[in-house]
Amino acid sequence: MPILAAMLAGLAMIGPFTIDTYLPSFPAIGRDLAATPAQLQQTLSAYFLTFAVMTLFHGTLSDSFGRRPVILVSLLLYIAASLGCAAARDFGQLLLFRVLQGVSAGAGMVVGRAVIRDTFEGHEAQRLMSLVTMIFGLAPAIAPVVGGWLQSWFGWQAVFLFLAAYAFVLLAVCAAYLPETHPATARQPFELRPLARTYLTLGRSRPLLLLCFGVGLNFAGFFIYIVSAPAFVYDLLGLNEKQFAWLFVPGIVGVMSGAFISGRVAGVLTARRTIGIAYAIMFSAAAINVGYSTLAAPAVPWSVLPIMLYTVGMALAMPSLTLLALEIFPRNRGATSSLQGFVHTFLSSVSAGLISPLVSHSDATLALSMTGLVALGFLSWVLYLRVQPVPVAHARAG
Repeated sequence: MPILAAMLAGLAMIGPFTIDTYLPSFPAIGRDLAATPAQLQQTLSAYFLTFAVMTLFHGTLSDSFGRRPVILVSLLLYIAASLGCAAARDFGQLLLFRVLQGVSAGAGMVVGRAVIRDTFEGHEAQRLMSLVTMIFGLAPAIAPVVGGWLQSWFGWQAVFLFLAAYAFVLLAVCAAYLPETHPATARQPFELRPLARTYLTLGRSRPLLLLCFGVGLNFAGFFIYIVSAPAFVYDLLGLNEKQFAWLFVPGIVGVMSGAFISGRVAGVLTARRTIGIAYAIMFSAAAINVGYSTLAAPAVPWSVLPIMLYTVGMALAMPSLTLLALEIFPRNRGATSSLQGFVHTFLSSVSAGLISPLVSHSDATLALSMTGLVALGFLSWVLYLRVQPVPVAHARAG
């Protein structure tokens, strides 16, 4: 289990690495490519848009052709896209290759969830999901720190060369050790019309959609700080490119702590109890965040400690919510995972493209955004409990 968890976490880490590693380089990229801050924000939005669309296909492609081929081909495309970003000579070229990164970066996350449910059942699946989440949680802490030092030492092109090298290592490891967990006898033909019918069926499931939005909105409450990191770190906290760890490390300590707790309570607490505790933690963190940002000026560590507490609750809830969603359509776990990824990324793109530009100028508005997003996530969970049969809602966590 630890080896599989490390591989799946490494694949899932491509997403946050692709987002967070180049954030410290925004000023340098803007100078070299004559790009405005608004245009640089478009490189995030374009990435998220294609990432979101492709999550609808990664899982279903793996249902048809197997888990391994989809992951390996996606890694090859990602390597090429990252090299293209490093070689970009103007903003248009960078935007194009960011789109190609978005096409390929989500396969590991989406297909990895399906691999877990192919391989394990019940609380064992939750323990593995929690372990993957805990390892995966290192990425947003490591990425901006690595990106800041690479920017300081070598320039922004080195950031994208690092991403290509990381993907190449994953390609070699997965080619050697990743098992095929979806046998040929269980595969379904890849046809657009049946695919559309499958998504229509999934999209009509209110319990599934509510769980997907619950996971995505909870994450968006934290992600609003990730996409606002240049403004939060440089402008509000007054730090430099080598100090992004002040934002990311506390948040990821929270993610790893919440994932660890989730693994420990698997099979002990019900999913409903686990998720209820998680929301209590998130709301407490949001209230502290609003209170501090209203009464005091931004400063470390006080401005980031509520974010750390929030991520404890977010990561505690995520495995239970995800596994409840994957249980609704057992024969279409790849498509279900794709739909989860689409909703998750769509909400992330809304945070990056619409919410962040409006609220990143102030720590108070960022804190209020966190509160509003988690409130919407909690509403999704409450509505799910009303429409889902009681035995499922009260099932043991995992």
